[in-house]
Amino acid sequence: MAASPIMRIPCKVAELSLDISLNCGQSFRWKKRPSGEWAGVLAGYLWLMNQDEAGLNYRVVTPVVQSEASPSESLPAKKAEMKECIDYEHMVKDYFQLDIDLESLYRQWSLADANFDKVAKNFVGVRMLKQDPVENLFAFICSSNNNIQRITGMVEKLCETYGNHLLTYEDVAYYTFPSIESLAEEKVESKLRTLGFGYRAKFIQQSAAKIMKNGGRDWLLNLRTVSYLEAKSSLMTLPGIGAKVADCICLMSLNHSVAIPVDTHVFQIAKANYVPHLSQTKSVTDKVYNEISAHFQSLFGTYAGWAHSLFLCFKQGSFQCRFTSSESATARRQEKKCYRRDQREAGPWPCAKKEEMTIFFFFFFFFIEAHLFVLI
Repeated sequence: MAASPIMRIPCKVAELSLDISLNCGQSFRWKKRPSGEWAGVLAGYLWLMNQDEAGLNYRVVTPVVQSEASPSESLPAKKAEMKECIDYEHMVKDYFQLDIDLESLYRQWSLADANFDKVAKNFVGVRMLKQDPVENLFAFICSSNNNIQRITGMVEKLCETYGNHLLTYEDVAYYTFPSIESLAEEKVESKLRTLGFGYRAKFIQQSAAKIMKNGGRDWLLNLRTVSYLEAKSSLMTLPGIGAKVADCICLMSLNHSVAIPVDTHVFQIAKANYVPHLSQTKSVTDKVYNEISAHFQSLFGTYAGWAHSLFLCFKQGSFQCRFTSSESATARRQEKKCYRRDQREAGPWPCAKKEEMTIFFFFFFFFIEAHLFVLI
C-alpha cells in the first residue's frame, strides 16, 4: 500500500511546531517514524507529516475499504479513490486550526505577561489541536493518575481491541478509534481490566453507556455549540471526569479555547508566579481551581487555554516549582500507590518488555515535578 505524493501547506514554524504540538500530551496516537515523519490516524486516513522552516509536508495513505473507518471519526466515509488535494488540505488546516494567527496571539500574551514573554521564544508554534471529541474524551479518562507512556499504551490497546483495522503500512498495523457503542458494552470493563486499565476500565464503560443514553456522538458534538460552562458541567456528569479532564476535553476537542485545565503542574506555576497568596496552599480545591482558571482567563483572554498549553511544554530552565521535599515525596508516594493499585487489579502491565522504560519514566516524571516552575 503506497502513500500519496507529498503535499505541502506553507506554514512557518512560528505558526506550528509539529514536534511540540503532536508530542506535548494533547493527543496520544502520533508516533515519530525513523524517517522523521510523524504518523497518525485522523478522520479515517493514515497521515505522514514533517515540516521545514517554511512549510508543512504531508502524505496520506488511504485504506482500501474506506467504510471501515470508525463512526467516532470526525468526517463521513469517503470513496477510497477520492484523492483531491484540496480535501486533504482542508482536513489538515482544520485539525491544526491554522486559520488562527498564532504569532499575533503570542505578541498579545507577551505584552500581557512578562513571564510568558521570557519563555515564549523557546516554545514557538505551540498550537492546540482540534481533536475528535470521542477519542479525546476516552483518552483523557485514561490519563487519571497516569503518565504519557502508559496513556499511550492504553489508547493503543483500546484501538486494537475495540477499533477497526484501518490498514497496514510498512508492516505496522493502524486502527480506528473505537465507537462509543463498542465501549458501552457490559463486558468492556472486565476486558479492559485484564489489559491493565485498572479502575479506569469502569469509568470508560460507564461513561460510554451514559453518553449513548444522552444521545451518543451527537450529544458530544452539541457541546461545541453551548457555552463553555455548560459544556464543562455536562462533561462532569460522566463517570471518571472531574474538572481538569472536563477542561482538557473542552479545550482540545470542543472549541472552548478559554478552558484552563489546572493540574499540579499548573498549580505550582500559578502559586509561585501569579497568585502568591496561594503560596502556602497544599492542594487544589474547587475554590483554588476556579481562582487559578479565572486568573489566567483574565490575563490571556479568549484563547487563554492556548497560552496555558505552553505550560505543558516547559522543561527545566525557565521555570521551577517550589515543591518542598515533603511535597515531592508525597507526590511520589501517590503515584506509586496508584501504580500498585493498577497492578493488583489488572495483573502485570501487558507491555512487560517496556517495564524498564516505564520505571525510568516514573522517576524522571517526578524529578521534573520536583523542580518545576519558579521563574529564574
